[in-house]
Amino acid sequence: MDAKPRLLDLVRDRIRARHFSIRTEQTYLGWIRRFILFHDKRHPAEMGRAEVESFLTHLAVEGKVAASTQNQALSSILFLYKEVLEVDIGWLTDVVRARRPERLPVVLSSEEVRRVLAHLEGPHWLMANLMYGSGLRLMETLRLRVKDVDFDYRQITVRDGKGAKDRVTVLPDGVIDPLLRHLDQLKVRHEIELKSGGGDVQLPMALDRKYPNAGREWGWQWVFPSDRLSEDPRSGARRRHHVYETSIQRAVKGAMRKAGVIKHASCHTFRHCFATHLLERGYDIRTVQELMGHKDVTTTQIYTHVMKRGAGAVKSPLD
Repeated sequence: MDAKPRLLDLVRDRIRARHFSIRTEQTYLGWIRRFILFHDKRHPAEMGRAEVESFLTHLAVEGKVAASTQNQALSSILFLYKEVLEVDIGWLTDVVRARRPERLPVVLSSEEVRRVLAHLEGPHWLMANLMYGSGLRLMETLRLRVKDVDFDYRQITVRDGKGAKDRVTVLPDGVIDPLLRHLDQLKVRHEIELKSGGGDVQLPMALDRKYPNAGREWGWQWVFPSDRLSEDPRSGARRRHHVYETSIQRAVKGAMRKAGVIKHASCHTFRHCFATHLLERGYDIRTVQELMGHKDVTTTQIYTHVMKRGAGAVKSPLD
């Protein structure tokens, strides 16, 4: 008689059936495990809305977590109840909500961006230029595939971005030649790996079953692949993953420091700069919204507030 599958294994199977990313899988499993441990390892089937509310309240009051972190925990637990246990725990009314701070995004001036980019080189320079010049998020940059860069139309197609949406954004003229040279070098290595039986990359969704050889095609290769092969945590296959985010994050932090930028900036700051600088140059906010992939224009409007706070927007009474 087969043993009854463990709860977390059931959660993992349901997540993979929904084709969620490995990051989402790890996050959901982590929060569900914390929820169970918080209630002394009681099975979630024996608990309900009251226990969920007490856990989320604990995170806000005792853990002092950010609102986004509390929402992440809520999404994980709701997935457990709705998709795995198939139980409707109802509307959560007694949760103490973590405060969501209303902060304006950090934006660098055009001159500051130029100084930072000047201290980057190689693939790191290309990644930073795409984040700034195309408005890409960090993971959108790292997950870019060769086939999604259209040099003829000067555009990049972002696949499965935030909210599982595709969008098209601009490919900066200034990166075309360096990017072509970069891809030429990668293609030579890829062809060598193919001859030795390698050259395989992970495919999204279930395409690897539908098109077994597609993972070895040039168009599906990562634009920014890792230097070494790694083991796929799901399939166990040894293949080339895209470069890890810590590499570019460290490089950008170092470039910020060398450039003398004291603002609390990061890789994501380049995306903020993309939107703000386009608006400053007179581009329509709806166009910027589309390039950024924002669902609502009010999200894009925050950059107009950043512009209004600029030194040239208001004349000081002292002057």
